[in-house]
Amino acid sequence: MPGALEGKTALVTGGGRGIGRACALELASRGAAVAVGARSQDEVERVAKELEAGGARARAVRLDVTKEESIAAAVSDVERSLGDVAILVNNAGVAPSASFEKTDPALWRETLDVNLTGPYLVTRAVLPGMLARGWGRIVNLASIAGKVGFPYVSAYCASKHGLVGLTRALATEVAKRGVTVNAVCPGYVATRLTDDAAKRISKKTGLTPEQARATFEAASPQGRMMGEDEVARLVVFLCEPGQGGINGQALNLDGGGVTS
Repeated sequence: MPGALEGKTALVTGGGRGIGRACALELASRGAAVAVGARSQDEVERVAKELEAGGARARAVRLDVTKEESIAAAVSDVERSLGDVAILVNNAGVAPSASFEKTDPALWRETLDVNLTGPYLVTRAVLPGMLARGWGRIVNLASIAGKVGFPYVSAYCASKHGLVGLTRALATEVAKRGVTVNAVCPGYVATRLTDDAAKRISKKTGLTPEQARATFEAASPQGRMMGEDEVARLVVFLCEPGQGGINGQALNLDGGGVTS
């Protein structure tokens, strides 16, 4: 609903492209002031300019979700420039693929640091303010890989299962304090990250990138990948003031492939 988030400030991690950019645009369309954070300053600056060109208040912040000092500096910047963070979209993530035997400790640590510890650290930075003000919305971008297992992505699956667990645990803890915590679990989404995955599969298997993409599409009963805009609309729906009763949920968006 246009204007539903007027007066609210949102922070989107991994906001420089893909799902993060789509979430930022959708939040702005509902009236929110939007800060986009990522390690790539150029990417978030482009998105912030795009938001401002559409009439929104926006801010680009350099943000590494694995480093507490980076998070503290980014949150402070957002609060000075746009106001207290009332909405947090934990979108920053990585999706490496490797067999379990080739999943070395470095790959394992990096994946969990970004996909699980990152949301924990950013949430930890903004949650006290939300609780003090008695209102907040936290949406974690998980995955259907947080519900079921897939081969060659053990670290990714572990991180997303962990993120779903964190969502459910924190939601129960803050349920009576005006803050909701939910997760969105997309299936394959047509993004640059998916294109990169198709290229990796092509190199390893001899399939063309197009054939690899077709396997992603076949994973959904609808025979297609989800769109970034579809994910963004669900994320922002959960952020609206009228959705306070939706809490602790991990909502699938994959065309019906996973139904639990």
